[in-house]
Amino acid sequence: MKTALTIAGTDPSGGAGIQADIKTMTMNGVYAMSVITAQVAQNTTGVRAIQESTPDFLKDQLDAVFEDIFPDAVKIGMVSSAELIRVIAYRLRYFQAVHIVLDPVMVATSGSSLMKTDAVQTLIDELIPMAELITPNISEAEVLSGLSVQSKDDMLAAAKRIFDTYGCAVLLKGGHSINDANDLLYAKGAGRWFEGKRINNPNTHGTGCTLSSAIASNLAKGLSLEESVIKAKDYISKALSVMLDLGKGSGPMQHNFILNDLSI
Repeated sequence: MKTALTIAGTDPSGGAGIQADIKTMTMNGVYAMSVITAQVAQNTTGVRAIQESTPDFLKDQLDAVFEDIFPDAVKIGMVSSAELIRVIAYRLRYFQAVHIVLDPVMVATSGSSLMKTDAVQTLIDELIPMAELITPNISEAEVLSGLSVQSKDDMLAAAKRIFDTYGCAVLLKGGHSINDANDLLYAKGAGRWFEGKRINNPNTHGTGCTLSSAIASNLAKGLSLEESVIKAKDYISKALSVMLDLGKGSGPMQHNFILNDLSI
């Protein structure tokens, strides 16, 4: 069985972070493993507190995984400090990790900041150049490219600049503000648009975590980057289409929708 590792923070309400990643990886047919960067007290309405792992403990977690069950792909989500980012980069280089998918999580769906200011530059310097793919949203792409993104042409320019600067493929998530749910994959010097099915569902907590984890799962199984994106977008569309409605804020999607028709 193929394996995938998520390196991220927690979400006790289960819709995002490590919890969403494990659900997604499991439902996409790989064996999920996890390394926790921070315990995050959050729910669908916002983030209350963040308790980071120590650098030494983070290193011990990474070593424990790689020395025993080498992952076929690695998804990186929330890492809130520069020191922890350096530990991750150091250990991934040491173990020669493959198929790294980085979701540059800077702000939660609820609007809460998840990354310290100095960590952004460290992420740019240390982790982004190691990634096979990064999956920024519009605001994150503006930070990474230094460009304002207000249109599809702007999306293309920003994705190209990120690719040219750091050498990693970019899946720039359009969101409803620009082009409904259409995403742009920029890789190998060219862009490809992936049309998304517009789903009138306000419950989008954890969509970024879920998308990047699904892509990593597909890469772990040996699919091409484009096919991995196609299948991941299809999975997330179906999970949203179920219209799960939990929580008082922007609720989670139903990661296990595939089990709806099974008698257990």
